[in-house]
Amino acid sequence: MDLIDLFQRLGLAIAIGAAIGVERHWREREEPDGARIAGIRTFTLIGMTGGLAGLIETSLGSSALPGLVVAAFLIAVSSALLRFALLEAEGQNRFSATTVIAAIAAFALGVLAVLGDMVIASAAGAATVVVLSSREFLHQSIRRLTWPELRSAVLLLAMGFLLLPLIPSQPYGPFGGVSPRSLVVLVIILASISFIGYVAVRLLGPGQGNLVAGAVGGLVSSTATTLAFAQRSVAEGSAAGLAAGAVAAGGVSLIRTGFLVVALAPSLASELLPSLLLAGLAMGGAALLLAGRGGAVVEGENKADPPANPFELGQVVRMALLIAVIAFLARAGSSVFGDRGLYVVSALSALADVDAATVTVSGMLDRVSGPVASHAIGIAVIANMLAKAGYAVVAGSRPFAVIVCVVSAIALGVGLLAPLTTGLL
Repeated sequence: MDLIDLFQRLGLAIAIGAAIGVERHWREREEPDGARIAGIRTFTLIGMTGGLAGLIETSLGSSALPGLVVAAFLIAVSSALLRFALLEAEGQNRFSATTVIAAIAAFALGVLAVLGDMVIASAAGAATVVVLSSREFLHQSIRRLTWPELRSAVLLLAMGFLLLPLIPSQPYGPFGGVSPRSLVVLVIILASISFIGYVAVRLLGPGQGNLVAGAVGGLVSSTATTLAFAQRSVAEGSAAGLAAGAVAAGGVSLIRTGFLVVALAPSLASELLPSLLLAGLAMGGAALLLAGRGGAVVEGENKADPPANPFELGQVVRMALLIAVIAFLARAGSSVFGDRGLYVVSALSALADVDAATVTVSGMLDRVSGPVASHAIGIAVIANMLAKAGYAVVAGSRPFAVIVCVVSAIALGVGLLAPLTTGLL
């Protein structure tokens, strides 16, 4: 490496140590001098020591065993830190290995900045600072989450890293079949999005307002959220606030569908994304206006039962079966009845959930043309919006149903006019 590159790498090692040191020093800023193990100066020196160890390792080349210099420096730094950590624990009766581990990480990232990829070292340093500064949030989250929810996260990791590699990838069944591995991947993606929404509801609590609850509920299931708010509108007699939540759920669902299209079928994004985003933003704006009309939230008004944990085994199995059935029916309908069969299946499946239709059609681009796939997803989105408006009429109060239907009609019109608007622009 030339002299400029050398200074850049050593400077990055120092900067990583300083960034971690700022967080550690701020965390213990109220402590008197000499009461903390390491602050900004010590961590800056640790990062620089890691960089220097990497430079010495490079300069020695093959004259020494590979890694010997770095290992020697690491043992020296770790030994000194452990000694001071033990003294602090004995003096203050406080036991924590975070600072020691952070110091080892600063040293290792300093070495990586000099010997390895600077981008990875920089990103890992930023991630380290984020993790260290998120102590209160992480501790509070652990206190509020229950064991079934944590078990669901473990199930997610197990499915992604243990089960998935063992599942065959070749398709099975008639009409092109269904790939078990692709099915599991899609289930993990959808359930992960829903689980994030579920955790957000648990962390925010039930008293954060119908707007927030509805928006987060749109990540879990906008159809179920609309139905739940409709039932509450009859029981509680309120309309604007609950309608704001239902409309927000619908807007989030449209934007979520847009992200699914971009992730699973990028070739369809240019045709579908403008309509989905504009319609979703229209519903979001309407939700904000309705929330303002809804007034202050009464204590206890939003204490509804949280949505079912979307990553419980039963939920995962049902989601897998739904996607498999819809995929089979869509392929069969497309093979037997042509494009019209695909349109009918998409519309019927979207009466309960638009995700299954979106995922299935996105996976059929090898069998159907781009315009047909776009029309099928568009039909599914329209059918889902009409179904939610129908649920509001059947299960909700009259004012609630009127608001949801009017906003849905406006959003539908905006979405249908979006291609004309973008074409003119």
